[in-house]
Amino acid sequence: MVARVLPLALALAPFLAAQNAPPRSKPSDYPAHTQFPGFEIGAEYLVHNIPLEKGEYWARDYLVVEVILAPGAREHVNISSGQFMLRINGKKSLVYADSPGAVAASIQYPDWQSHPTLTAGAGIGDAGVVIGAPPVVGRFPGDPTGAPPRPMPQDPNGESPYGITPDHGLPIDQAVTNAALPEGRIEKPVKGCLFFPYTKKLKSIKALDLVYDPGSGATASLLLMK
Repeated sequence: MVARVLPLALALAPFLAAQNAPPRSKPSDYPAHTQFPGFEIGAEYLVHNIPLEKGEYWARDYLVVEVILAPGAREHVNISSGQFMLRINGKKSLVYADSPGAVAASIQYPDWQSHPTLTAGAGIGDAGVVIGAPPVVGRFPGDPTGAPPRPMPQDPNGESPYGITPDHGLPIDQAVTNAALPEGRIEKPVKGCLFFPYTKKLKSIKALDLVYDPGSGATASLLLMK
């Protein structure tokens, strides 16, 4: 069990480290960043974690990248998720970002027969990470095959371990949309997440690059992982 859990525990490492990190407001605060004429861009690979205003969601079928764009003084930038692609292990083929709605649906209606789920626990053994099948989720309101979702495990102090707590104040689709990178014309720094579909094992990823193509003929490749 320990051997199977270890890769998932390692996948949580970026999230756990981020809990004690100071707030980031500019591209140079991010592990990967570069500069274009008139603006800067920064990015960080968050594995499967989607940060919310309160807690996080775990998107097992997506790789999540947080991006920040900062226009220069009296400058503006037009941004779209379609300008970003993910290169995995140096392959020529690129993975395009998916919509927040598709990501929310994958979280809300999991295929439990094909995937184990990851739950963060406050216990000591196996690094507090448990693998198991998620509950059957109703396909529509009142679906008799559905079951009430299980709450995240609580520690003795009544707080969710690691802060992995869905924002129950918002529906899943709205929470994921709020976490996504805004699109359109911007004149001040904005940040948000991009979601790239990926259903293979994390250990198969040896290198990740975020490719940015603003459509001006110049592209940038930000090294996220090597």
